[in-house]
Amino acid sequence: MNKGITVFFSASGITKKVAEKVAKVTGTGLYEIVPEVPYSKADLNWNDKRSRSSRETDDPAARPAIQDSPVDLSAYDVIYLGFPIWWYREPKIIDTFLESEDLEGKTLIPFVTSGSSPIGDTVTYLKQIAPKADIREGKRFTGSVTEDELHRWVVSESV
Repeated sequence: MNKGITVFFSASGITKKVAEKVAKVTGTGLYEIVPEVPYSKADLNWNDKRSRSSRETDDPAARPAIQDSPVDLSAYDVIYLGFPIWWYREPKIIDTFLESEDLEGKTLIPFVTSGSSPIGDTVTYLKQIAPKADIREGKRFTGSVTEDELHRWVVSESV
């Protein structure tokens, strides 16, 4: 298997738990995308069209700032990219991350978390943001996914 890393954004902690399991199953390191301005519970209220997450989703130009300097991806061929699904797509901070990195020749394998929302058109959007990367179809998991389930998925996605 090629050298990989697990990169993730977690708003509520669920994606972080899944990312830790992905890293364990794949034997990769972890890098957390941390927003410069953390998301509050009110920011994540999908029932409020004025909430921060709703406004960001509706704004094609939204690119929330990332707290730390980006990880050096030059040593990695495979990036397991984890994030929660927001309105059937990736949070805009994922776009910020992808646009800040040189992804030419990299394989991105998305894993998303949601209790019920499907992955939707997320991969289509990711391919527009990172056209030089080989972006796989990815898979949605709930927070209760087991390491065995993740292992079977990783084997099916192996590069």
